[in-house]
Amino acid sequence: MGFFKQIKDLKETVAAAPDMIDQAQQMRVNAEQMAANQQAAMAQAQAQINASTAAAMAPAGGADMEPVAGVSLQLYAEISKGLAAVNYDQSQAPAIALTKGVQPDAWEAAMTEWNARMQRNPAVAKAFNALYTAA
Repeated sequence: MGFFKQIKDLKETVAAAPDMIDQAQQMRVNAEQMAANQQAAMAQAQAQINASTAAAMAPAGGADMEPVAGVSLQLYAEISKGLAAVNYDQSQAPAIALTKGVQPDAWEAAMTEWNARMQRNPAVAKAFNALYTAA
């Protein structure tokens, strides 16, 4: 009786083979489509990264590099670097600025605007960092 059962199971397997082949082919097509979609998404993400990097590496210029209340980016970096002598105590910044000829109200305006520019323009932040480390 076991032999007849094996023959019956074999017939069922052979009968199901075309459907199984079709399913396997459809799975292959789906997998290829998913891979193509993933490659396209990765290419798009890489393009966005490249664009962001190019923007960050662009030379700083234009209005974002203009002095604020008479304080250039270089002077701002010098005054900021001077804070190291007072353990970065921000309350001492107006006095340090005054030693460089910058009045307290001008310092406050410059500090606010230079920080905002550095946050919105990576090129300004990069220029500040170069000046700060060189000062």
